[in-house]
Formats: sequence, C-alpha cells, structure tokens
Amino acid sequence: MAKKPVKKVNNRQFAGALVAVALVGVAALGYVLTHRGPTVIIVDPKIPAGAAEGHLMGNPNAPVQVLEFGDFECPGCGTFATLTEPDVRSRLINTGVVGFRFYDFPLTQHKNTFTAHLAAACADDQQKFWEMHDRIYAGQDEWSDLVSPSMTNPLSIFRRYAKELGLDVKSWESCVTTQKYTAKIMGNQAEGVRRNVQTTPTLIIGNKQVNGVTYDQFKQLVDDALADIKKSTPDSARKPAAGKKGAAK
Repeated sequence: MAKKPVKKVNNRQFAGALVAVALVGVAALGYVLTHRGPTVIIVDPKIPAGAAEGHLMGNPNAPVQVLEFGDFECPGCGTFATLTEPDVRSRLINTGVVGFRFYDFPLTQHKNTFTAHLAAACADDQQKFWEMHDRIYAGQDEWSDLVSPSMTNPLSIFRRYAKELGLDVKSWESCVTTQKYTAKIMGNQAEGVRRNVQTTPTLIIGNKQVNGVTYDQFKQLVDDALADIKKSTPDSARKPAAGKKGAAK
C-alpha cells in the first residue's frame, strides 16, 4: 500500500498560530486583572425608598433654586454635565444667584448606572460627591454599557476614580458593595416620579420643568425666575423705608 504523502507544515502559518495563542493568553490575563472584584450592583427591591435629599451645590438660600434629575449613564446628562454645567457653576452658582441640587434618577434600561450612583453617593461620605460626579460623567465612555456592551464590571473603573480623587478606597468600596445609600437614591428617584419626570436630564428652574438645555437657555430660564420673584415681591419689601421728616436721628 502506498504511503500517504506527509503534508509539510508552513513555518509562517505555525509562527502565526503561536502568536495568536500568545495574544489570546495576554488578553485573558488582562481581563482577569482588570475585571476583579464585584460586578454590577443588583438593587435590593426590599429596601424602601428614603426621603428625597439630593446633593446641593451653592447657596441653599440663593434666589433661584434649580433641581436636576439625572442618570449617570444617560448620554444627554453627560453632555449637560461636561459642556453646560461648568458655565452654570462659574457664572450662576459661584456668584450666589443659583442653588443647584442633583437628584438621582437611575433609569432601569441602563445596566451600569446604579453602581455609578452608589459610587458618587459613597464619595459624599468623604465630601467628594461633586468630584466623583464630574469624574464619572467625564469617563462615561469607559464604563457605560451603552458604549461598551461587554463592560460588566464598572466598579473596577470607579475604584480607579476613587483612588485618583484621594478617597479612602477601602471605606468607599465597602459603602458601595453594601449598598449603603440605595434607599437615598431610591428616595431621590421617587421624588422625580412624583414630579412626573420621564427623561433625563430634567431640570426644574423656578416654575418651569425642562429637559437638557444649553447655557444660554438655562440663563434665560434663571432670568425669567428672577423676574417672577421681582413681580411677586411687594415694593415695600424691595425698597428700604424712607425716613420721616423730623424723626430722631
């Protein structure tokens, strides 16, 4: 019986196969190193909603109070936070015209958002809510399921943010994984439902409720609210009483 010819192995193909195997191994190792720890936080439905508090920036007694109902994974919220809000802060909040309060409104269709809300709420324990708020929105393309559907462990990224911000990471992570502020987040969300919030970001400026706006639109709404306050304030309350002639000095 004639022997079957032995097929020669192409050296280039063999080398390529070895490289492919090596790359798969490196990728697998990278996945293990970057995806350690708890995965997405699952909300316990048995936890009742707490009182709505929100997170305040600015003067609580400023003439115009603004409420934002936001979702950390919402692209529109990210646009508002990174493009519009910096001007709102520098021109209106820091000057005392506006008091601004952020209310959690995590949308159920966003897989990673509740973990983000917990990450920010727990940073508030160390007086860094707004720093974490800003960092989460700035890095939205790193952890959002909408951008990277394979991202199943945003906590590994939020842990890095906590370290960057100088938080006590161990204490912060314990707060997140035990869902310390779930009731508070749900309470803020319930307040949005009570106000008929249906999309994010929703802003309440004076007596007007709007969705995401530009800075100029935001400023106009603030001006309208100030004008309404002026109209409803009696002249006697706005002007100092004139002194009577002959009154004792």
